[in-house]
Amino acid sequence: MYADVAVCLPLSRTFVYRLNEPVHAGCRVLVPFRRREVEGFVVGLRKDPPSGIAIHDVQKVLDSEPLIRPDVFELCQWISDYYLAPPGEVLKSALPPGISAKHVEKHVAGIAGTVCDRTNAPSLTADQARVLNLIEQSNGFHAILLHGVTGSGKTEVYLRAVESFLARGKTALVLVPEIGLTPQLTERFAERFPGRTAVLHSSLTKRRRIDDWLRIYHGEAPVVIGTRSAVFAPLRNLGLIVVDEEHETSYKQEEMPRYHARDTAVMRAKFGGAVAVLGSATPSMESFRNAEGKKYTYTAISNRVEDRPLPDVEIVNMREEYSAAGKQVVFSRRLIEAVALRLERGEQTMLLLNRRGYAAFLLCRHCGFTFQCTSCSVAMTFHRSIDKLVCHYCGEAKRPPSRCPDCNSEYIYYVGEGTERLEAELRQIFQEARIGRIDRDTMRHIRDYERVLGGFRKGEIDILVGTQMIAKGHDFPRVTLVGVIGADGPLSLPDFRAAERTFQLLTQVAGRSGRGDSPGEVVIQAYVPDHYTFQLACTHRFEDFYAHESRYRKAMFYPPFASLAGITVLDRDPARAATLARDVGKFLDSVKTPAVRILGPAPAPVERIKSVHRHQLLIKSSSRTVLHRMLKQLQQHLEDNKVGATRVIVDVDPVSLM
Repeated sequence: MYADVAVCLPLSRTFVYRLNEPVHAGCRVLVPFRRREVEGFVVGLRKDPPSGIAIHDVQKVLDSEPLIRPDVFELCQWISDYYLAPPGEVLKSALPPGISAKHVEKHVAGIAGTVCDRTNAPSLTADQARVLNLIEQSNGFHAILLHGVTGSGKTEVYLRAVESFLARGKTALVLVPEIGLTPQLTERFAERFPGRTAVLHSSLTKRRRIDDWLRIYHGEAPVVIGTRSAVFAPLRNLGLIVVDEEHETSYKQEEMPRYHARDTAVMRAKFGGAVAVLGSATPSMESFRNAEGKKYTYTAISNRVEDRPLPDVEIVNMREEYSAAGKQVVFSRRLIEAVALRLERGEQTMLLLNRRGYAAFLLCRHCGFTFQCTSCSVAMTFHRSIDKLVCHYCGEAKRPPSRCPDCNSEYIYYVGEGTERLEAELRQIFQEARIGRIDRDTMRHIRDYERVLGGFRKGEIDILVGTQMIAKGHDFPRVTLVGVIGADGPLSLPDFRAAERTFQLLTQVAGRSGRGDSPGEVVIQAYVPDHYTFQLACTHRFEDFYAHESRYRKAMFYPPFASLAGITVLDRDPARAATLARDVGKFLDSVKTPAVRILGPAPAPVERIKSVHRHQLLIKSSSRTVLHRMLKQLQQHLEDNKVGATRVIVDVDPVSLM
């Protein structure tokens, strides 16, 4: 007997090995490969070997039975085909790192918890009940886009839907975009379903991750909460998948395999005959387009619970603040007054600036020299807490010089601001205020999230400063003011999704305000306040933004009105990178059809990262089938010419063009 094995390496093809003992498809094996032993997955069995090639023996069978369930195995095959991802790498992603057959054998079954505890559950509004009924009445596969304004009670709908499916003997999967959102959501699900909830995300310890995975595998935890990798959770009899904040770009994996967890979740629901609920106050353009085309069923919750009003939004023109102060200022007079009023009332404030560090970069005012990373083509960010310049791409850090290395001038100027500077300035202005900060510098572990967010929830923090981590999913009833600093910064990025992401971020963070008994207020600071993104964010109406943005996307032939793939060519030598990018472009030109447009090759917006030079091509097509056929041809062409998958990266449905 022979086996087709997908080795856990960046290779698109499988390899045939001889079996000396019985094995099931889906089991892991150890095989010889290019003078070493590597792990792989048996993806097929055959009686006869292919002719004309040498066949090696499987060295060791690692699993007595497959750890990957049949529906997850089918999902992995789809990911490999759709995203052109190496099959072995995809299958490896479906298991927790370090798990072995012994873990499965030694697992001690736990005691099942209470089916449901609805002691403190709020009653449903009419809109919530209508949406819940739609979910409960769905038979077989059904994709639903739930468009609910911030504070409309989407989480309670999810809880009731999970309860309904558990009562039918089904299981449920709930995906969240950020690890920082899991504690609050997990707490609510654990309260409602004691002892029946498991958590899966990368910040868990290796032991905890394996233990929770085994509880799911053995049917002891029918409710799973997790980030994108939880889409592979080994649930049996899956009935419901919820993708909360479905618009979030963090659902897209930026390393191999480059799958999108939202779209993968819909496919898993399709394969398993389950219901997929995609929830958001600001749906992605792609999902809203799918709802328009009747691929998804659209349903909306237009009002907040208890008919609480949406917060009032005010835009402050920072050009006028500059004129009044005679210099650039971090906080407008209006925002300072609003924060002071909240402190006086004993209410809470959240301030968003989507840039960490103290200063964006250092500039010599004498000669214009900026301090660049030596490995990446970006300016280094100054972090005052550690007194270092840090590259946010490669992590390089060094002490800031006292003089310009180019002209020896002492006129070094700190330009721009980050969350660290916001915190420092707030402590000067409001010396009695209790201030907390959430960004990647302060949140090293899941316990850090729990500590700061828990303290804010208890009222131990008056002002919470943070990056986009604070913008979504949180429910703090005492927050009545949200301030947004540097709101127009993201609009300058060379990305066609810049306006969409800015609108989503503003709407999401605005939704943290006024969720309690007191009305909320939002102050947005911008240098171009007339931009349509800000004007439409004031209305909280995503439909109006979608209509406006759609005209631009259609005219420029971008998603959701075209299929998109990104090709990135990498090499440490800039000349080789440019040459290979041109070769890729020539091949694509030779196989393209009238349904395809190719942009590039050209240097990437960030041309060099970690001393590796990057060139890009974008392929836009009116036909997804045609696009995939081209990409398959490119993949074969690269393999024939022995160009490794690490030198030319193919990203289907990319969310970042940087």
